[in-house]
Amino acid sequence: MFEPVQLRTFVAVTQTLSFTQAARQLGLRQSTVSQHVRKLEDATGRLLFSRDTHSVELTEDGEAMLGFARTILAANDRAAAWFAGTRLRGRLRFGASEDFVLTRLPEILERFRRDHPEVDLELTVELSAILHQRLAAGRLDLMLGKRRREDTPGMLVWHDTLVWIGNERLRVDPERPVPLILFPPPAITRARALEVMERHGRAWRIACTSGSLSGLIAAARAGLGVMAHAQGLIPPGLVRVPVRAGLPELGGTDFVLLHNRRRAAAQGPADALARAILLSAASLRTSAA
Repeated sequence: MFEPVQLRTFVAVTQTLSFTQAARQLGLRQSTVSQHVRKLEDATGRLLFSRDTHSVELTEDGEAMLGFARTILAANDRAAAWFAGTRLRGRLRFGASEDFVLTRLPEILERFRRDHPEVDLELTVELSAILHQRLAAGRLDLMLGKRRREDTPGMLVWHDTLVWIGNERLRVDPERPVPLILFPPPAITRARALEVMERHGRAWRIACTSGSLSGLIAAARAGLGVMAHAQGLIPPGLVRVPVRAGLPELGGTDFVLLHNRRRAAAQGPADALARAILLSAASLRTSAA
């Protein structure tokens, strides 16, 4: 028998690839996280993580356990709700950033609606910066998007790296301004792209602006320029711009879940959807590629 508490800790570590960040996400001590993982490894008789002082990586057995853990935890949550006699109901206003348009997020939402048919789910797809504004104004109950600043609170879904992507045949001319494909203000990736260009003294021009990820992807596929994008969510038909192109590094970004705790009626549905997203975080990262 696998303990749900240990499985939840294991899933949190797979999302963050950090025992420290997983402990922060779960509100536990790092020693407790290590203990949970060790007990799970004892129960399986397999090594689930390959870890040293600098990195944490899933082993092949860990990859297998991740699929089992998500299934077990989802079934455990459904069983607990059934026998507790508590059916979630009410209106849930959920915001997701444009980054997830081409991922398996719709499948997660479909399962959520199937498991909780009495919840009226209202979806908003927008730029992360705008979702932060709407959450602060009380117009959303839960959001999934990029962390706005390092000090922004939230439940870490995963840490990613921003990279330059474009058409594989695109060549960046070092003697000419870099053609940029950008979301409009106040997009987080736009601000990061322009900031690193200015900091490195690299000339640039705006080749395309669109509030829709589909519009940006179309421009990039047409070879109009390069765009800043999360490495784990690179859309089909686009590739990472080679390092030899000499574009400045964009740094990392965090995808987080943020709650609006001011509307008590939405907390049950919001917590349930947040758990569903956290359990499926790995599939979100890989499905867009």
